[in-house]
Amino acid sequence: MTPVETQGIPGARFLDPKTLSRIDNLELLARTVVEGFLNGLHHSPYLGLSVDFAEHRAYMPGDDIRRIDWRLWARTDRFYVKEFEADTNANFSVILDVSRSMDFGTGGISKLDYARYLTACLTWFSRKQRDRVGLVTFDSDIVERIPPSAKNLNVVLHTLDRLKPGRPGMLRAPLLKIAETFHRRSILAVISDFYEEPKAVIDAVNLLRAKGNDLIVFQVLDPAELDFPFPDAANFQDLETGERIPIVPENFRARYQELMSAHVAELEKRFQENGIDYVLFNTATPLDYALFHFLSRRERLARVK
Repeated sequence: MTPVETQGIPGARFLDPKTLSRIDNLELLARTVVEGFLNGLHHSPYLGLSVDFAEHRAYMPGDDIRRIDWRLWARTDRFYVKEFEADTNANFSVILDVSRSMDFGTGGISKLDYARYLTACLTWFSRKQRDRVGLVTFDSDIVERIPPSAKNLNVVLHTLDRLKPGRPGMLRAPLLKIAETFHRRSILAVISDFYEEPKAVIDAVNLLRAKGNDLIVFQVLDPAELDFPFPDAANFQDLETGERIPIVPENFRARYQELMSAHVAELEKRFQENGIDYVLFNTATPLDYALFHFLSRRERLARVK
């Protein structure tokens, strides 16, 4: 996704992930993206996560003044802000694939690094909305689990900072275990490259829908995985199995692109049929553009409820 393609998107400031990777501090990176994004949303209709009013609470420094109830201030001479159902009841967790294939990257940033930055930004944004935040990482099994809590932002960021690509991955077995760890309704963002057959992907992800969880799926791919731009014949290595395959790209490119396009289209179709929000990002996509998709989907879901 280029800056030209994202013109007119509220909040998109075209923050290049490769440039952001030079910021050697995930907290600073997340704050840079989220604060810039929210400033860009100043005149956007996509601001709140819910339309269901829940309660008032006392104004605190840093609260958005647009949420102050001025009528209540006129009666009480005290500042109160409106809270909504999503503000008071939301548990938000990222379920992050750290399998070996996520270590691939050709543009100066790997899929795993992009996924780390995306996770940090989504978590920072959700905590700013006063959601409880958590993280689960997996490959062929659960690697680390941080349960949702209002106090866990720094734990999540620290865990992301020291992530390493793991073993060859699979979806069903770890997602089944992960589903059993959520005991109350949550918003779950699943981030992976989804290199399994579309039916197997949907069957695995659907395991997370127990207890009415809301799912948003981010498929992260490198531009080379989408376009296969390699010019010279070479041995290509499967990162999951280590197998090396000799390929002449000129003879293989068109068929590869056809197969990849079909795979992505089938995933999108099946997610849509199952009522699961799906977004595809290549690792050149600005991270604030990803935030826009996340927020606008939450807004749309809130209006439907």
